[in-house]
Amino acid sequence: MLWIKAFHIVFVASWFAGLFYLPRIFVNLAMVHADSLAERDRLLLMAGKLYRFMTILMFPAVGLGLYLWLVIGIGQGPGQGWMHIKLLLVMALLAYHFYCGRLLKVFLLGVNTRSHIWYRWFNELPVLAFISVAILVVVKPF
Repeated sequence: MLWIKAFHIVFVASWFAGLFYLPRIFVNLAMVHADSLAERDRLLLMAGKLYRFMTILMFPAVGLGLYLWLVIGIGQGPGQGWMHIKLLLVMALLAYHFYCGRLLKVFLLGVNTRSHIWYRWFNELPVLAFISVAILVVVKPF
């Protein structure tokens, strides 16, 4: 079980690195001037590669977490309310991940209408989720 936990943590941390950085690339893309095609293309290439890589990392992170929960039984039974909130946050993070893919398509099509300020705020959401999940898993407040 400890190997499963260790690899779950590794894949979650790796996935989160992408969740933290991809929206930061969006901030930069939203700030690119219309005549800076080389910069735009470079950022889009980086964003596309990062999105594909973080999607690959997401699957073992979620799969190992499900294994720990459903097979090992972590978070099951009375007094495990923290797990329900964590699962809701994980579902929100999955939605965030796929919404990032949608935003990437918007940039690829050249039809972005949001400002870099909106993307700066959007960039903070996974940080708040990460802090919340870490507190829930370690402290288990309820």
